[in-house]
Amino acid sequence: MIGSTRCAVAVISAAIVLCGSTACTSDTEHADGDSRSTEQTNRGEVVSTVPVAQMSTDEATAYLAATARNGVDAYRVVYRTIDTAGAPTTASGLVVLPRTDSHRLRVVTYEHGTLSRKSDAPSVSGASRPDQARTVMFAAAGYAAVAPDYLGLGEGPGFHPYTHAPTEVSASVDLLRAARTIAAREQRDLEPDILVTGFSQGGQAATALSKALQAGEVPGFGLAALAPISGPYDVRNVETPAGLDGRVTPASAVVYFAYWLTSMNRIHHLYDSPTEAFQEPYASKIEELFDGNHNELSIAAALLTTPQQLLTPKFIALSRNPAGPALDAVADTDGTCDWTPRVPVHLYAASGDRSVLYANSEHCLQALHSDKATLLDLGPLDHGSTALVALPQILEVFQQVAPPT
Repeated sequence: MIGSTRCAVAVISAAIVLCGSTACTSDTEHADGDSRSTEQTNRGEVVSTVPVAQMSTDEATAYLAATARNGVDAYRVVYRTIDTAGAPTTASGLVVLPRTDSHRLRVVTYEHGTLSRKSDAPSVSGASRPDQARTVMFAAAGYAAVAPDYLGLGEGPGFHPYTHAPTEVSASVDLLRAARTIAAREQRDLEPDILVTGFSQGGQAATALSKALQAGEVPGFGLAALAPISGPYDVRNVETPAGLDGRVTPASAVVYFAYWLTSMNRIHHLYDSPTEAFQEPYASKIEELFDGNHNELSIAAALLTTPQQLLTPKFIALSRNPAGPALDAVADTDGTCDWTPRVPVHLYAASGDRSVLYANSEHCLQALHSDKATLLDLGPLDHGSTALVALPQILEVFQQVAPPT
């Protein structure tokens, strides 16, 4: 979650800036452009594509500071999807295709961690953020790699419904559909069974997406393997109590509580006025902080407090024992590990993490209840470092389970 933004270093060192040359300009393609008239049957339809990076093998090697198998072509894709009410909207995401001779590509979906500023999303941000580099890493190994921005981030309209599993899934699924269209334009097909990974919020999104893929809820796609990192899989029983009692660092906890409550209020109407949920001086500025123009560090700087000073007594009690709309909101976040995998699942987390507690992954492993699922303790690492350590290992796992074609 927020620890991902405190580590502004990519999985691997960035040696060149994405879209830093004239090779990354122009070539925007538009459909009719009016998402308001979109029917759900058009979910995944491509609205526009913009090249954001074109790298040779040598350029990809320099960018990743590791040997690349091939060059890549990366695109920002705007596509049709649905919002939290099921109404038509658009979202954006990153699609990276490898420069290989293969006409049929295996796919890796990377789900990003907590972001609050629209311009920090994978399809928009450059080398100062890690998510593009993480996606390019998989494509440079020979996979087609996709990274959804989720709703309300990147070039998506409206607000971001933070840790709202239903729309994390719908935005991810519809980007897969859009990626199939992008690949077809180059006379290439995508393998239907998807390799899924993600970090922090993206770990929770990755388990939600994998649950839907295995359940057959996504016609034309299935699940090949899952490898999430440090996800908040059990907000009700792990992350919220730990945030209130200090086991989660207060600087992180206040951002989580504020982001989650303001997001879920827009869906489930948890309060009429911010003063019902938040104490002053925070209540009067809380909505503005989550307008899509502030990053997590600036939000944390504006909320230099503790959860007990941020939240009203009513909402501290409601956090401990959610009921009514709050319980419905929790259900939209939790439960992403409540399924039994038929494919390999490798969970990664660190017992030293004080942002998203290791117990989240222990509870996820218990819920999956399968000998196909394992949990690796990365040891005394902070939250952001878990992604740095785990993602290269995950690439190796994916290459063993379903190597690039």
